[in-house]
Amino acid sequence: MKTVQLKFFARLREQLGIAEIAIPADQAPNLDSLMNWLQTQHPHWREALEQPLTRAVNEEVVNDNVDLNPGDQVALFPPVTGG
Repeated sequence: MKTVQLKFFARLREQLGIAEIAIPADQAPNLDSLMNWLQTQHPHWREALEQPLTRAVNEEVVNDNVDLNPGDQVALFPPVTGG
């Protein structure tokens, strides 16, 4: 089965209790559908996934809904704070 690899970082990883997950590529033709699939399959993650997140596809930060291809790697990061 062809997949999109999704990795969670920092506090988000701790909130979800998982570092990464493989999503069937046919369920994730774009970034928005991937996020919807996650919330449908893992409703207990909804609150963590609805916070503002930085999203990267193949190590490039994206701000829009981008198309995904089998083998792509998506990373989700919570907002970075500090001072």
